[in-house]
Amino acid sequence: MAVRPIRIMGDPVLHAPASPVEEITDEVRQLVADMYETMDAAPGVGLAAPQVGVGLRIYTYAYEDDEGQPWRGVILNPELWMAPLIPGDPDEDEESEGCLSFPGERFALRRSEKVLVTGIDLEGNPVRIEVDGWRARIMQHEFDHLDGVLYTDRLTGSDAKLVAKIARKRGWGKPGNSWMPGVDDLEG
Repeated sequence: MAVRPIRIMGDPVLHAPASPVEEITDEVRQLVADMYETMDAAPGVGLAAPQVGVGLRIYTYAYEDDEGQPWRGVILNPELWMAPLIPGDPDEDEESEGCLSFPGERFALRRSEKVLVTGIDLEGNPVRIEVDGWRARIMQHEFDHLDGVLYTDRLTGSDAKLVAKIARKRGWGKPGNSWMPGVDDLEG
């Protein structure tokens, strides 16, 4: 296993739809092991393959709820169904999220409260996950990465302007930028 560099907004792999996993090979298994290690080192609650420069439809997730119950896994070739979005502005305290590909920042974004995700696991077995709340947010965020969408792409108004300003100031928004968890201090 190895920690891999995480691509930053502007890298082409982050802004293009990822390809389905055709076959679960040793290379795919190694990628997933590296993704877990990278996600944990970042630290993050999810990581999509495009974030480490691989355009495949894979993401890992890890979350511990308020009772200390771990929730961890990987989904290959996921499909996502969402409950209708509740209209209105997002709550700054309850609906803020961040992204390892736009590190160090958080913005409020309205997401569906409940989702169903299907796909396969690393052994090729069917996966069906029906979750709500923060877990639903994680599923939607990581699924977006597989379609070439960063959460910052969904922001509007003053938040979208602020994202553009931050990206310009940090030299992001173009190919070739990445950061290394455990080495670079971009999350704080």
